[in-house]
Amino acid sequence: MPGAGELIKREVTSWPGVEALAHRFGGTEYRYGRKEMGHVHGDRLADLPLPRKIHDAMIAAGRAQPHHVLPETGWVSCWMDGPEDAPGVIELFRMQYDRYRKATAKTA
Repeated sequence: MPGAGELIKREVTSWPGVEALAHRFGGTEYRYGRKEMGHVHGDRLADLPLPRKIHDAMIAAGRAQPHHVLPETGWVSCWMDGPEDAPGVIELFRMQYDRYRKATAKTA
């Protein structure tokens, strides 16, 4: 069975306009246009930049934690124990994708 990182990559890169790149601190970065949706470090950790309101709501709901290195920023971290955690992370990436796509549509 594929690991969480592979499951996330398969799903997120299937969305139109998303590309996967090597992340500068290791792992895989997902971009929509020029904007980073977030990045995944192997099968264990995903980091996503969120607006403060969404950041706070995801942490309060237990869906994410403050970023493991920069807890005072809008970034969140999602620790994964196995493939069963991938769907929750994919939901956060989908939220990012929908936000970015909507913002792009407004400027077009």
